[in-house]
Amino acid sequence: MESQDTGRTEISELGEFGLIDHLTQTFRISNRSSVYGVGDDAGVIDHDGFCTLISTDLLLEGVHFDLMYCPLKHLGYKSIVVNLSDIYAMNGTPTQVTVSIGISNRFSVEALEDLYAGMQAACEAHGVDLIGGDTTTSLKGFVISVTAIGTAKKDKIVYRRGAKVGDKIAVSGDLGAAFMGLQLLEREKSIFLENNQIQPDLEGQEYVVGRQLKPEARKDIVEILERLQIVPTAMIDVSDGLSSEIMHICKQSGVGCLLKEAEIPIDQETYHLALKFNLDPITCAMNGGEDYELLFTLTEEDAANITEEVGIKIIGEIVPASQGCTLESKAGKIHHLKAQGWNPL
Repeated sequence: MESQDTGRTEISELGEFGLIDHLTQTFRISNRSSVYGVGDDAGVIDHDGFCTLISTDLLLEGVHFDLMYCPLKHLGYKSIVVNLSDIYAMNGTPTQVTVSIGISNRFSVEALEDLYAGMQAACEAHGVDLIGGDTTTSLKGFVISVTAIGTAKKDKIVYRRGAKVGDKIAVSGDLGAAFMGLQLLEREKSIFLENNQIQPDLEGQEYVVGRQLKPEARKDIVEILERLQIVPTAMIDVSDGLSSEIMHICKQSGVGCLLKEAEIPIDQETYHLALKFNLDPITCAMNGGEDYELLFTLTEEDAANITEEVGIKIIGEIVPASQGCTLESKAGKIHHLKAQGWNPL
């Protein structure tokens, strides 16, 4: 039988999200209880008007974390909250997690106790139960897989696809700090590897280091929106960078966006450290990733009820798709956005 060479497509040609779209494009939902599948922060299962939300993330040593500067307790905390962030991004309430790990014999029981202590702290902080998982041997580094399960009323779930022209774009907290924390840690790692007599210098940079090593899922923002009786028209968490995330919303909603550089929140520590590293602070905020803030769109009426005192900033508006996804600089120039956030492939 003759073999036909159909060519080879490199995974890097598609990118992370392109690969997911490609591999799942022929899958169809067949169960009545399956409301929404691949394509958002979490899947949705309907149980007579009350929905279950499910989201899974995989963390790989050398790709998502470096144990040279990431304490296991912090890693445990982070591995839970980054998954809970996906549930909050659907306007849901996380209730359970399952945790599976792949480990080698270089880890002791005591080391894993530190990891799980961090996980327990995250679960307790967010009122979540650890209900199961798996442990296996890994020959290629440390592997952590967490599945988060949550609930939401069907009419309160917020997808990425609901943004409308005229909606305002809002984001919680500030952006770029986690990226700058990573740059700082990587610099200190390089210095230490060259000369192990030189100790890491992180003094005065606690905020950015904390945002990288121990991020927080924004449960408080979901609670604020509920208190204000506001349901966003679309929402996503900022894990891969502001540019990438707003473009996900625009693509799935069939719209464009106009962001205002002057309104994008950047902490002063992040700003000054970026300049010290000869980096543009706005580029760090737009493309850095791992902030785990919530990015969402609001009707003009709801946006009018938001004040900066609650930790939410209006940073732009939704425009017709024909106008594309753009950023207006402080000088008034319009720049087209590119999804330059972190890509593992």
